[in-house]
Order: sequence, then structure tokens, then C-alpha cells
Amino acid sequence: MIVENQKVVSATYELYIADENGKEQLMEKATEEAPLTWCQGEGMMLPAFEAQMAGKTVGDKIDFVLSPEEAYGEYIPEGLKDLPKSMFFNGDGEFDEERVYVGAIVPMNTVDGQIVRAQVCEITNEHVTIDLNHPYAGEDLHFHVQILAIRDVTEGELKAIRNPHHCGKCHGNCGDCDSGCGKGCGNCEN
Repeated sequence: MIVENQKVVSATYELYIADENGKEQLMEKATEEAPLTWCQGEGMMLPAFEAQMAGKTVGDKIDFVLSPEEAYGEYIPEGLKDLPKSMFFNGDGEFDEERVYVGAIVPMNTVDGQIVRAQVCEITNEHVTIDLNHPYAGEDLHFHVQILAIRDVTEGELKAIRNPHHCGKCHGNCGDCDSGCGKGCGNCEN
């Protein structure tokens, strides 16, 4: 079996990024015990990553580099935003120090309702500075990948990938409509 669209692929990988001195630093790793698993061709991985995997078989070792253009784009200085500290108050009207601290990744809603992840860069008395750039924006990504397994995707898996259930409050983590995500989600088919 080869890696092609609608195949579930499991692989180990190591992701390296060069530091300011050009020395590669290990940033992420997936092991045989906890592999990276995706469904090829369903948008779960970067398109250029999937292109490198296409046609490979179990046991293949692939070593490649993705440029910023192929990965998360160039770093955009306009991605740094100063927001009022009051946007990060908890239900008691106080700044949420437990979840909002320098280095934290916080979910933010865009004007069209999308949820994006932002990194907290600085906190002052009045503002919280966030960075909307992907942490790897502007970086060359050096991957070492080994294919562990390839199998056909099931109809249930494909349905879940293409039609994730999001009932609002739980952001898809509620399991099913009766597990406490709220009355407003209707039935699971909607």
C-alpha cells in the first residue's frame, strides 16, 4: 500500500528549525509509541508535507525541508497586536492570570467567528500584546519522517474529518449531543 488520498498514515517524525546561529534545534517529535497520524488528502497536514509523503510506503524514511512559503508563510510584523487588558478578564471581572501569561497560547475569535491561536508576548498595566503569526512563520522546517503504517480510511472517519460536529460552546470536544455541550446544538446530524 502507498500513501495516497484517503489513506490513514502513521509516522514518526522530528522537526528541526535553525536557531540564530544556524544550528538546528529539535522543535517537535512523534515516536512509534505516539505517532503522527493523518488522513492523506483531507487537509489535515500542510499541502507541501503531504506532497512529500505521496507515493511512499511503510518503512520509507523521508528527509526534506519546507520553506516558509510552503509552510506557515513569512513572519508578518502586523501580526503583533496590542489589545486592551480588559479583553482578558475572567467571569469575576479580574485579569485571568492563570490562562493569560507571557508565552501562553490563547484562543481569539476573528470578526467572522473563526477561532485562531495567538501567543501572548507582553503584558502591561493597560494592554496585552499578542502575536497572531504561527510560531513557525518565517522558518524553514526540516523534517525527518518514517512511515509506520498505511491503511484505508473508514467511512466514519472520513465523515468525522469532513463534517466535524461543533455545537458552539464545546468547539467539537463534547463527544455527542447528550454529553453536556448545551441544548442549542440540535441533533448530531446538523
